Amino acid sequence: MSSKKLRRNIFIQQIQYQFVRSFLLIAKILPKSLIYFKVKVIFLLGFYCLKSRRELTIKNLQKIYNLERNEAFEKAKKVYLELSQSVAEILFMFVDRFDIDSAIINLKEAKEKLAALSSNVPNGIIVITAHYSNWELAAQFLASSGLPMLAIGRIGSNKIIEKEITTPFREKFGNRAIDKNRSMVAMAKTLKSGGNVGMLIDQKTSGTHSANVPFFGFDAPTTLSTASLKLKFDPLVVPISVVRKSHGKYKMYIDEPIEYKAGEIKEEKEKLFAMTAKYNAAIEHMIARDTNQWFWMHNRWRW
Repeated sequence: MSSKKLRRNIFIQQIQYQFVRSFLLIAKILPKSLIYFKVKVIFLLGFYCLKSRRELTIKNLQKIYNLERNEAFEKAKKVYLELSQSVAEILFMFVDRFDIDSAIINLKEAKEKLAALSSNVPNGIIVITAHYSNWELAAQFLASSGLPMLAIGRIGSNKIIEKEITTPFREKFGNRAIDKNRSMVAMAKTLKSGGNVGMLIDQKTSGTHSANVPFFGFDAPTTLSTASLKLKFDPLVVPISVVRKSHGKYKMYIDEPIEYKAGEIKEEKEKLFAMTAKYNAAIEHMIARDTNQWFWMHNRWRW
């Protein structure tokens, strides 16, 4: 990149950063009810105005649930409205207007399960989850409750926002955020030392370490990394999620660990496939608790 383009890029990133800072300041001042309303309006505008994303959402729902178009249209709108609530509440988390513990309606049960889960895990834990409900709340609750993780995700294109806002937010309670493009070595080191890893495994992947694995009955490009790490280090693989029950109130689900290692299969690639199919099934089970709270606007199946 030329020095002129570099300066221009930095200038644009600074403008974006200042805009986000201003937006967060407003979110810190305005009444919560007004923020809920404003974010809802933005998402409804997106639903009606951004045709390609709306149509993809409708298509996904039609294919998976065998719905008529009018049914899928109404369900898609509910998906957008649910996501608007998640975004509003993540925004409250960014500006310290959201009490994590009081948001979990089964707090005592969840903390007891986490304590029991992490009491004897010499090989660490891999938490598998999805872009479902308020996934940022789930990550911060786990860290604040004694289960900090190496959190794998996509690093934003604006490095200033990432450094000054996003990363400090995600690492607030002891999680460590790392870009998914350089995560495999970091995950291996973390598990080898008995640490924990958090993986969102519900979006499409590409490359040699992925495969088309059934997801809701249709092949979907899925990472094989979870299965590889399970075979090599034998951590607990635990599906964990939260489900919104009302404004700002969630139930935490800590499902049974998935111990399956496909011992009946000899060929490694087939082992990885069979294990990953189990993980996808766990994500399906997670989403089934409230199908409107998953990120259906993602091109998961590459129809």
